[in-house]
Amino acid sequence: MSHTAKAVKEQKRIGFAKTAGGCVSFVKKNAVLFIAMAAAVITSIIIPPDKAYADYFDYKTLACLFSVLAVVCALKNINFFYMLARKVVQLFKNARMSILALVYITFIGSMLIANDMALLTFLPLGYFVLTSTNMRKYMAFTFIMQNIAANLGGMLTPFGNPQNLYLYSKFNIPNGEFMSIMAPPFCLSIVLITICCIIFVKPEELYLPDEKIVLEPKRTVAYMLLFALSILIVFRGIPYIVGLLIIVAALLFLDRKALKMVDYGLLFTFVFFFIFSGNMARIDAVRELFSSLLDKNTLLVSAICCQFISNVPSAILLSQFTQNYADLLLGVNIGGAGTLIASLASLITFREYVKHNPKQALRYVVLFSAFNFSFWGILTAFMLLLKTF
Repeated sequence: MSHTAKAVKEQKRIGFAKTAGGCVSFVKKNAVLFIAMAAAVITSIIIPPDKAYADYFDYKTLACLFSVLAVVCALKNINFFYMLARKVVQLFKNARMSILALVYITFIGSMLIANDMALLTFLPLGYFVLTSTNMRKYMAFTFIMQNIAANLGGMLTPFGNPQNLYLYSKFNIPNGEFMSIMAPPFCLSIVLITICCIIFVKPEELYLPDEKIVLEPKRTVAYMLLFALSILIVFRGIPYIVGLLIIVAALLFLDRKALKMVDYGLLFTFVFFFIFSGNMARIDAVRELFSSLLDKNTLLVSAICCQFISNVPSAILLSQFTQNYADLLLGVNIGGAGTLIASLASLITFREYVKHNPKQALRYVVLFSAFNFSFWGILTAFMLLLKTF
């Protein structure tokens, strides 16, 4: 074999290895998406595609989710959230208060921009603050608390967690009732998160260097108006088709990159789980099993279910078998705490932490499990006890 032929063969081998490695990395990064796709395909063999499939999809949920994610990406591109968070952190002078600020920002952010986007926005800020102030020892704790804050903070609003948006739309839950259902665990979550930060973080002094960030006024105003429009869509203040068209048209003109940055993996995860849950609901044995379990204790069954198939698919699946949306809503939100797969947001946090600390993955999982199961147990017991009175 000539030297040239060997070189070509080696280049092909390297190219194939890179492609294969890229595919493996993509699958790992989007594990929930591929699990959802597999579930949809398998159940489609049992229930072959027919006209009933069209009724599986909640188009308003998909439109609302896309609109919120797109506008948040646009705001992120002008460093809006980064600047806002940094200003808040600079008000505090020690590790305890700064970490509390980071966690609270994530907590509040999840109520407004959804839990996964809050983590993608504020985890990098947490990493920057801790590394630039030589406080890396608190990184695992901070990331875990930000993750818990994102999952539990987002429970209060219909657009805070993806499963909320789905259940809010499916059962047409009134705004006031929605927030009153979620208020007790939300308030307890604030108390628990605050106590943890006070106990596990010392008030050590730190210094954060100044960094000048200037927002472009016109884009900032435009994106804030689009964000308000996306909220109006969620709260049924404007037809979702009209709002979706306005947001897409505006971003095509103002920031096409934001449209490319939308988490389409999350959207397709919803699509596949709609197919999966729709098919499961048409299998008699499955319908009878879940209906029986949910009749006994909807809150507990849904909170446990999340530990195995995550909170979004749990909400979509279990909503086919119960009308007790209040307990289902509580269960799939509290159930976001617990295992690493209980929430897509938890996988995002794990990925970000391991990226910066590849040799500490096991330690992180142990700490994550300890804190998350503690929150899961306390919140579940609290709500079950509250319902007995």
